[in-house]
Amino acid sequence: MPESVQHYTSRPAARYAASALIGAAGVLCFAPFGLFWLAPLVWFGLFRLLCRAENTRQATLTGLGFGLGFFLTGVSWVYVSLSVFGGMPWWLAGPAAFLFCAVMALFPTAAGAAFKRWQPLQPWRQALLFAALVAGLDWVKSWLFTGFPWLTVGYSQAAPSPLAGFAPILGVHGLSLLVALAGALLCRWRSGLAFAALLAIAGFGLRQIPWTTPAGDPIEVALVQGNVPQEMKFRPEVFLRTLDRYRQLMAENPAQLTILPETALPAFIDQIPADYLDELKALARRRHGDLIVGTLTGDGGRYFNSAISLGSSPMQVYSKSHLVPFGEFIPAGFAWFMAYADIPMSAFTRGPETQAPLAVAGRQVAANICYEDVFGEEIIRALPQAGILANLSNTAWFGHSLAQPQHLQIAQMRAAETGRPMLRATNTGMTAIIDARGEVSAALPAFQTGVLRGAVRAYTGMTPYARFGNWPALALIALFVLLALTADGRRAGANRP
Repeated sequence: MPESVQHYTSRPAARYAASALIGAAGVLCFAPFGLFWLAPLVWFGLFRLLCRAENTRQATLTGLGFGLGFFLTGVSWVYVSLSVFGGMPWWLAGPAAFLFCAVMALFPTAAGAAFKRWQPLQPWRQALLFAALVAGLDWVKSWLFTGFPWLTVGYSQAAPSPLAGFAPILGVHGLSLLVALAGALLCRWRSGLAFAALLAIAGFGLRQIPWTTPAGDPIEVALVQGNVPQEMKFRPEVFLRTLDRYRQLMAENPAQLTILPETALPAFIDQIPADYLDELKALARRRHGDLIVGTLTGDGGRYFNSAISLGSSPMQVYSKSHLVPFGEFIPAGFAWFMAYADIPMSAFTRGPETQAPLAVAGRQVAANICYEDVFGEEIIRALPQAGILANLSNTAWFGHSLAQPQHLQIAQMRAAETGRPMLRATNTGMTAIIDARGEVSAALPAFQTGVLRGAVRAYTGMTPYARFGNWPALALIALFVLLALTADGRRAGANRP
């Protein structure tokens, strides 16, 4: 680090400002910017600042500054959901969105505090500890309080990054570990650059391995993007117009498998006119095919966010099991929140954790709804039976923001981890076909009405990640901690307050 920068960041206030700026720059590593090569440099910046912190308090505040810069820049689109579409007044939605980002910032805050508290003496041990803390706390963030794995470091390495080759083995949390380690090792430029180059070469080589194999002939698919404005979606006067839009798009685009977005039919299935459902079935059967469509289903006072199949195959139902807090269920003690928000259908019931894939168009398709595809270990429950993954989503809640390209990048990681193609049918974007290597084959522009057509093959076989989930990555994290904190590696006085 240049002497002038060292002098600047030796002052606590300047260090905290620098950490916030570095955190904000970290968002550039993710979609839609896609500067995956920047990720090691960003986490090197955080590592360097933590190493130069004089005590645990300074390291804690450095981590907090990084986290606030990172999440306020990267996921502040929750404000759009609360204020513009949730009906919450701006003076409450603003603090609520800030509080949410501040809670997310506690994870890098904890990483900073723990790093300084246990900082080893040798640089290589410091790098191991730093990488383990970054990846480990990203993993905790993926399940604590139902989980919010958005902006997990490893997502920055989805295709076209060469490090995407590690995804079928270690999953997204393993990639977080490798990125953070590569960044920390840059404190020794020559060895750090050599390690980064070795990772890139190894990742490129791993991408050449066919972990899964095609099964059967390609099928024609049609992914429908209705582009129904969120503020109009549940209005009674727009209901028939919405049904007609989807019927017309289906009629113009016959396929063996047609997929409509989450809640494309914005009512309970038994409230949809029977003749309309019969017409959808007939349209799906033109190619001896099937339709998967998002709608609402009910059962004795409970209701579910579901995807149903119609067409040549018997009707089947998948009900969403991982619900969005506040958007689809209200956590205990937060009923007051809904007095200030107007979020329709916010008391769903969870579907079963394990559900059979949908047998449609002669293939086994594992459906998931909305942000369920951000949870890798939940997606692999449907394997090896499922040969295709399908996500039905409605991110119109977040307007013209970073949410949609970020969500597409997450879906790319799920495809790479499982060795399965992912079909995304969304209301406003980003509707896409992702191949079994995690690369986007085709996509529709956001906020346009259209149908994405293509040919997709099912895949069979199991990647290491599909077999073992996050356990290999967690084992590596534990090993890094063990190697970093052996008795002779502790730095005297590192636990100063």
